[in-house]
Amino acid sequence: MDSTLQRHPGYTPRRGGGLTGYERVLARAGLAPVAGIDEAGRGACAGPLVVAAVALDPRRRSGPAGVADSKALTADAREAAYREVVEHALAWHAVVIPPGDIDALGLHVCNVAGMRRALAGLAIRPGYVLTDGFPVRGLAVPALAMWKGDEVALCVAAASIVAKVTRDRIMRDIHPQYPQYGFARHKGYSTPSHMAALTEHGPCPEHRSSFVNVKGVIRARAGLPPVAADEERAGEEAELSYG
Repeated sequence: MDSTLQRHPGYTPRRGGGLTGYERVLARAGLAPVAGIDEAGRGACAGPLVVAAVALDPRRRSGPAGVADSKALTADAREAAYREVVEHALAWHAVVIPPGDIDALGLHVCNVAGMRRALAGLAIRPGYVLTDGFPVRGLAVPALAMWKGDEVALCVAAASIVAKVTRDRIMRDIHPQYPQYGFARHKGYSTPSHMAALTEHGPCPEHRSSFVNVKGVIRARAGLPPVAADEERAGEEAELSYG
């Protein structure tokens, strides 16, 4: 029989195992503790990118209360879950990458570097890492990329919470410096009200000038033609070529 078709029952996540299924399987395989890595702010056109890593205690029969995909929670629920995570995690670390670095190096390059830095900043060395979305080379720890990892693995969901709450707090803190943009409300994402304010006032230092919508406003205010479609595609392809 083809050995690739055989699955050890103790090392296979069971359906209905909940968000802790993958961590329990990896712990049984001797790969605990398991760390999750996720980011917040990738799609925003203003503010930092925040990447977080969280390692949870495999001996706890249940994870921190209220932890789920951060996008599915209310702001109050995320704050409560954040307090649970930082209180009960074995270790956690968040990395804040400012807009200037994103403009200089590219979003994907910063995201990958942030994942490496977040993992390296943990006070413990995990036995395994789960990342959300795409594989990351150079972690120095066995790792698995998971599609929608913040919805299927507790440690990734916890990292999502830490990254999101950390970034939301930063955006609320900078709001008084630039109240005309409404950062406390939309957190730097390209909502209609944000785009209207950006068009009216132009970008501030917290905006990512390499993003096409911000770049378009800069060019329009300078009397230059819009960004060409082929130039935009070239930029996107260059982003994806790094990793």
